Amino acid sequence: MQKWECPCGYIYDPAEGDYANGVEPDTAWEDLPADWVCPLCGAEKDAFWKYDG
Repeated sequence: MQKWECPCGYIYDPAEGDYANGVEPDTAWEDLPADWVCPLCGAEKDAFWKYDG
């Protein structure tokens, strides 16, 4: 699954999810709640871009 990067450097990895914020592992980017934000800086989903790492 595609990873996504925040301007602050946080990488959302669908395989890991975001357990601390209620996102289970294997949650695709498109399946994240609309109100989910970066756990490090609070940026909204539209600030992220596809990770090329």
